[in-house]
Amino acid sequence: MKRLLLTGLVLALAVALAGCGGSGTPNTGSDQNASSTPAASAPSSGAMPDKSPLDQGPRAADQGPPDAAAAAQGEKLFTTKGCSACHAFGRRLTCPDLAGVTHRRTAQWMQSQILHPEVMTKSDPISHALFAQFALQMPNQHLTEDEAKAVIEYFKTRDAAGAAANKEGK
Repeated sequence: MKRLLLTGLVLALAVALAGCGGSGTPNTGSDQNASSTPAASAPSSGAMPDKSPLDQGPRAADQGPPDAAAAAQGEKLFTTKGCSACHAFGRRLTCPDLAGVTHRRTAQWMQSQILHPEVMTKSDPISHALFAQFALQMPNQHLTEDEAKAVIEYFKTRDAAGAAANKEGK
């Protein structure tokens, strides 16, 4: 009886693990326009994929100086929504280090990641690779578009301050 139970458990585990393979995204029927990125294509070196439709064009930091009032609102949201539990600037916690993020990503990509993280993980190659690397799904905080833009302005402020500190240190 014990052997039969163990065999059943191993079989159930194998079926569950097999369901996690394939395209790396569950087939819910609602993602028909989403591109699939095989989990095996996620880089193991920590490097991100080259292309994302939302990450083409100028980086967020290159789109003008940060708006101080919006950045203040963004900082408050970053703190009150609990983002700082997983993200930091200049060090990795349980999720990506945000230092320099506005130099690496477009505002459009960051806004989509903030507003629709669960969709981005399934459809965007960069977000999919981050999910594979950190094994945590960013929760949807249900921010408005303006609130997401304010958070991005906060990131721009942090990156501008970091760049200024680096110049002073050289």
